[in-house]
This record gives sequence, C-alpha cells and structure tokens, in this order.
Amino acid sequence: MSLTISNNGAVSAAAMNLGKNQEKLQESIQRLSSGKKFVGAGGGDPGSLSVAMRLGASMSRLAGAESNISNAISFLEYQDGVLETAANIVARMSELKGLAVSDPLKSEEDIESYLTEFQDLQTQLFEMASSQINGVSVFHGDSAKVFNKGSTAAADFDTITVYTSAQGAEGTSVTIHRALFKQALSVTAAGAAGATHSSAGATNNTGLDDGTGNVATQKDLAVSSTATQLDKLSNISLDQINGALDNMIWLRGQTAAGLSKLKFAQDSVRTEKINMGAALGRIEDADIAEESANLAKYSILMQASAAMVAQANQQSQVALTLLR
Repeated sequence: MSLTISNNGAVSAAAMNLGKNQEKLQESIQRLSSGKKFVGAGGGDPGSLSVAMRLGASMSRLAGAESNISNAISFLEYQDGVLETAANIVARMSELKGLAVSDPLKSEEDIESYLTEFQDLQTQLFEMASSQINGVSVFHGDSAKVFNKGSTAAADFDTITVYTSAQGAEGTSVTIHRALFKQALSVTAAGAAGATHSSAGATNNTGLDDGTGNVATQKDLAVSSTATQLDKLSNISLDQINGALDNMIWLRGQTAAGLSKLKFAQDSVRTEKINMGAALGRIEDADIAEESANLAKYSILMQASAAMVAQANQQSQVALTLLR
C-alpha cells in the first residue's frame, strides 16, 4: 500500500462513521426527550406514522364527542330540575283546588287567598316555560306543537341529535328531546266518566262537570301575568290539574330515559378512548429501556469514531519522517 498525503481513506471512513453515530445519538436523545418513537420524517417508518396520525385524529374526534355528550347530559339534568319543580307546583295547585272547594269552614276571603296563590303559580309555570341554559331554550316554545303523551311519532317531539362516535354523523348517535313543557300544561277533561287527558288542539271537548256546575274544557295551567283574565279555581277541574301532573311525570320519564342513553354512550366513548390510546401508545411511544441502551452505545461509538478520525490524521505525519 502506497503512502500518500493528498487522500487519506482512513480519515474519510472514520469521519463517515462519526457522522452516522452522531445522527443516531441525536435520534436517541430526541426519542428520550419526547417519549415518541417517531422523530424527524417518521423515524424511517412512514407506514406506522400514518396509522398513528389517523388514530390521533380519531382520538381528537372522540374527545369532541365526549364533550358533546357531557353538555347534553347537563342540558337534560337542567331540564329535569325544572320539570321536577313544575311537578311540585302542579301538585300544590291540586292541593289548592281541594282546599278551596272541599272545606265548609273556609270563608270567601280564605278562598280568595287560595285563588291568588293559584294564579301566581300559573304565571310562574308560564315563566318557567322560557327557561334557558347558556342562551339555549330548554323547552320547545312553538304553541302549534301538540303534546301527545305516549306517542312515538317523530312529529310529536322536538328532537336533538347527539353524535357519540369518532365518525360524526356517519356513526352512532343518541336522540334527546326538548320537552313540550307548556303544551303539556294545556289539558282537556273529556267524557262524563273515566276522563282522559289530551293536548292543545284536541277536538273532544265535551267537558266534565267539576262539581261546581262548571264544565271543564281545555285549560292552560301556564298563563302569562299579562293575560286579561286568569282562570279561577272553579273553572279548572281537579281532573285537569291531575292530568297536567301526569304529563309532567311522563316528561320527566322521557328526560330520565335520555339521560340513561347518554350516560351509556359516555361510558362507551371513554372506553373507546382508553383502548385507542393504548393502541396509539404501542405504535408511537418510545421504548425507554431500549433507547437508553442506544444512547449509551452511540455515545461511546461517537467518541470512538472521533478518536479514530484523530488517529487516522496522525498517519500523514509518517510521510514527514521520510522528508527529513
């Protein structure tokens, strides 16, 4: 082998290995500092990087779905709280009706005090029908909408669709209802016996004598305080009041059913997020033990390569001894 000084292959080889070892050392440092397997342009595994990015996007969409479900649960819980209060108010109306017509010791002034409270409760129910949460109406306010207790027809509900998967509208969903609150408080006592309760717009208004000579027809228990004439106790039958109470109870049952569906969906989304996160971790998380070993290995190799570059450069000094 000839001795040259213009080209030193050993130095070039040692310098190349030094560069490679330095690059590997930097990758190990990045993986350990980030906790991720993919650094740079995918860490040499673009296929796995693609899968990881798709899983990450799905997890983000699941987080959005979980947030929507949580907000829907809050919506129904608020709605249920108002319905519970309304049911208590209607129950008090029923009590007032009994107190006003069943006690022979009550004077006209006593009955008038019951009437005042009854009318105050009517206006309170009317105001509750406009309840909102974060500017969103809790109840459906269209008076043309008809309340049909027990109906399963879509036209008889004001529905809200909550998407419960990463696929959005193409995935699973839960349908909840914006309750027909004011409509449920508009009741009709129909038939002379075995009276039934129906909604606003009912055609069968034959009426039921409430015991005072007045025939009960369709009445609204929720009345605005600006109404020209609030109903008197004698104009609303106990049957109608109890019918409104039954409607409130039914609405609460619908709300409870919606809450149950949402909570099951929430559990499903949370479980899916956990499992998807575990799958994502297996793809993109760095093996800390392996990378710690690589860090030590490439650190030593880089130092050895640097030493060899210096050693190879010393070979050129041999040529100087021949020139002396």
